Amino acid sequence: MSRTDLQTLPERALDLLGGQPDDATLGRYLHGLPGVDAVGLEQRAAALGTRSIKTSSKLWALERIIQLIDLTTLEGSDTPGKVRSLVAKALRPDASDPTCPRVAAVCVYGDMVPDAVGALGAAHGDPDDGLISVAAVATAFPSGRASLEVKLRDTAEAVAAGADEIDMVIDRGAFLSGRYGLVFEQIARVKEACRRPDGTAASLKVILETGELTTYDNIKRASWLAILAGGDFIKTSTGKVQPAATLPTTLLMLEVVRDWHRATGEKVGVKPAGGIRTSKDAIKYLVTVAETVGEEWLQPHLFRYGASSLLNDVLLQRQKMRSGNYSGADYVTID
Repeated sequence: MSRTDLQTLPERALDLLGGQPDDATLGRYLHGLPGVDAVGLEQRAAALGTRSIKTSSKLWALERIIQLIDLTTLEGSDTPGKVRSLVAKALRPDASDPTCPRVAAVCVYGDMVPDAVGALGAAHGDPDDGLISVAAVATAFPSGRASLEVKLRDTAEAVAAGADEIDMVIDRGAFLSGRYGLVFEQIARVKEACRRPDGTAASLKVILETGELTTYDNIKRASWLAILAGGDFIKTSTGKVQPAATLPTTLLMLEVVRDWHRATGEKVGVKPAGGIRTSKDAIKYLVTVAETVGEEWLQPHLFRYGASSLLNDVLLQRQKMRSGNYSGADYVTID
């Protein structure tokens, strides 16, 4: 379910900003935020990355990581057959073990949504209920460079086809040139386009593409901007630009989410995407979430991994925990 009642968005922004969400008002607000101590942030992230978890908790951690993964295919060569294969793996990640949990969602281009929905069948639904969502990238992914009309149509078509979640990219050129009002308006309008005729809405993940924002201060401002405009999630990256997700960047975004929750009582999700490939690294993120915003965030509607290549390593580690032996790479499917 979406975080924000759309009807209250303008009033909320006005109250917090003290004026209309235009370039001048948003600029004053965002540049009035405390600056990021880069050294301190990286030291906190490094310290969290050294935390270990009890051996008895490791199997729980591995299975929770699987339940928080968005299994993704975003290639120009994607076909209905490839999407069906992706869905088959999402439904049964470990073909040798029916007790292995499912992933949270499959993420595809908008035109592939009907194929994903059809392949999921009765398993399509809310991952908090053990089902699998369909996420669609939209708004001229991955560049975000298109007219607002194109972005809105892109979003509305994906939602009408059955998408439960929309991953939109912000216009980084507009953000970096200080056109905050334009970025705010586009997020708010895409949020409206996520709405269905029955009054429900697809969840909106706002991709900041942190690798192009160049500074921690910009990442912090973009996080606040996305949340003010109504994003249900803030997401690091498209996976198409390096660096993608890093632990310091994700920690910074979690701190913004924590501060927003303290100020408003509302919970916003975080999705690091790209660059997380091993179970060891994924556990560092799990610990960072728990230590920064609390263990209650470790559920699909508040935290996700956008890291398909991570899944096979987690499956191999899980097999090791259960059998006591390492399996070969051919015990998991090749993506």
